[in-house]
Amino acid sequence: MTEHHQMSPLEAIQAFLPCRTPDRWIENALENPTLMLIDHANCEKKAANTALSLINRYTDNFELLNKMSRLAREEMRHFEQVIGIMKRRNIAYKHVTASRYATGLRDLARNSDPEKLVDVLLIGAFIEARSCERFARLAPHLDAELEKFYNSLLKSESRHYQDYLKLAKTVASSTDEVEKRIALIAQRERELIESPDTEFRFHSGPVG
Repeated sequence: MTEHHQMSPLEAIQAFLPCRTPDRWIENALENPTLMLIDHANCEKKAANTALSLINRYTDNFELLNKMSRLAREEMRHFEQVIGIMKRRNIAYKHVTASRYATGLRDLARNSDPEKLVDVLLIGAFIEARSCERFARLAPHLDAELEKFYNSLLKSESRHYQDYLKLAKTVASSTDEVEKRIALIAQRERELIESPDTEFRFHSGPVG
């Protein structure tokens, strides 16, 4: 890389993630546009809930409280935008089961703090980074309204990834600890993204 080229937020995310989203998943998403939007709404709601749960649990960390408060507000704003699109398209917001992705990553979290918090924050970084990568991959294939919307999400989602990563580094005992945990989580993340899945979801592996 030349010294003149500074990585864009999306390039930094692509470098952080262990693999690209498989082309088959993109095909799955385009074959299931209704389900994609329903589960996208779910993801925004869950992201806000994750931020709120961190605020409730770690009341002594002012940097975390500030960043997670802002993140929760932005995720709920995205939720409102997704359900607005669904309403205009006459898509009912119905219950769908969660994908294995977030649970599969959270199973790696250690049991006691501060180690647990480091892992939860790093897992948050991976989830946000993957969302961002998928918005970027999907956008060119979507209709004009959705393409514009998904491209508009890239900036905030990439900042959320950075917020989680920075917080993890401030909580961790060393840079070495962060790097080891990132490597471990990345390995699982790659398995979950690349291995075949049974049901299409926003964070699923490829189906069929």
